[in-house]
Amino acid sequence: MFGSKRVVCIIPARLASTRFPQKLLHNLCDKPILQWVFEAARSVSSFDDVVFAVDAQQTFDLVRSFGGKAIMTSPDCQSGTDRLIEVVYSKKYIADIWVNWQGDEPFITEKMIQQLLATCETDDTDVWTLKKKIKFSADIASASIAKVVCDANDFAIYFSRNAIPFYREDSIEERCYYKHVGLYAYTTKALETIASLGASDLEEAEKLEQLRFLQNRMKIKVHETDQEVVGIDTPQDLVKAELIAKNTSL
Repeated sequence: MFGSKRVVCIIPARLASTRFPQKLLHNLCDKPILQWVFEAARSVSSFDDVVFAVDAQQTFDLVRSFGGKAIMTSPDCQSGTDRLIEVVYSKKYIADIWVNWQGDEPFITEKMIQQLLATCETDDTDVWTLKKKIKFSADIASASIAKVVCDANDFAIYFSRNAIPFYREDSIEERCYYKHVGLYAYTTKALETIASLGASDLEEAEKLEQLRFLQNRMKIKVHETDQEVVGIDTPQDLVKAELIAKNTSL
């Protein structure tokens, strides 16, 4: 529970991966990547339950081998959110708030979840997510890192793979950019709304599903975090993650 809200964490675990085939079946140091994610999620005090949404029997069997719960979802799901929606519609789990924690992100902490959910009892909103101040110029220029700008009340105005805002005057030295941290929490009503929406033109242009939410007048509250999310998208990322895991266990 988070206050009076029942919170269920859904971990989408899609087996197909073009950059790192079947990455979720690989080990991180001494145990499967998915087991690292499960143990991290299970330790979060706000979660009433933790469930994997998988699309392959191999992943299902792996999750069950270390004591996790899993629901089989369609291999045709286009995003983790779509997979989460299938779990909600299965009616096997009931929640007020649904957290989407990607299966290739083993180092999310309880602090980040607390930041994500900080205002879930008081906000009139649909979705919560996180942002982090960008430190390195290479990240500002990188199209693989989504940026976000917010209004005065921390609601998202726009997400882009381009650097936003654009500083027109060279004389402005204090420049601030935020990366979007792809950790989400949804109300059940928000997921029902998303399930009824088709892809939007902005979403198709930037390949960012959250633009579908904004373009359909859904409200996204964005809290700031000072912590990094370390995803495993390539074999090189796995090597980096192994260094982090070894340091974490010291």
